Amino acid sequence: MLRDKTKTVLDETLAGNGLRMTRQRQLVYEVLMAETTHPTADDVHRQVRKKMPSVSLATVYNCLETLVECGLIRQVNRDRDSSRFCGNLNEHAHFHCNACGSVHDIDLSENTLAELAPKQATGFQVKQFEINFRGVCPQCQKKHPL
Repeated sequence: MLRDKTKTVLDETLAGNGLRMTRQRQLVYEVLMAETTHPTADDVHRQVRKKMPSVSLATVYNCLETLVECGLIRQVNRDRDSSRFCGNLNEHAHFHCNACGSVHDIDLSENTLAELAPKQATGFQVKQFEINFRGVCPQCQKKHPL
């Protein structure tokens, strides 16, 4: 169940965007706040169905789209793979494992962010950025050492 503060943020953000809280939106958000694995819409659908068996995949997609548009979650894309969703709104990068396809958060410090800011971007106002790394995660390295 969503903690009261998190539920309040969800409720207020939806209301601020002219939307109302629905049980489906709440359950989708709960799944994403509990996950660090960057689930796909299908993964979220499977988790939500445990609490609401009648929820459709289309409804989950609609909820995810709404949550992304409201800035409550992020959509993570990699090439032509299925979109994944991330509840971590802190500035961070993503590591994509080429072997198993998993996605992991990499925290970025304020110093790192300052170093990454474009030096020749005079006049530009950066609102959002995405940094992605690709390689092999520690679990896959253990399974298939070089």
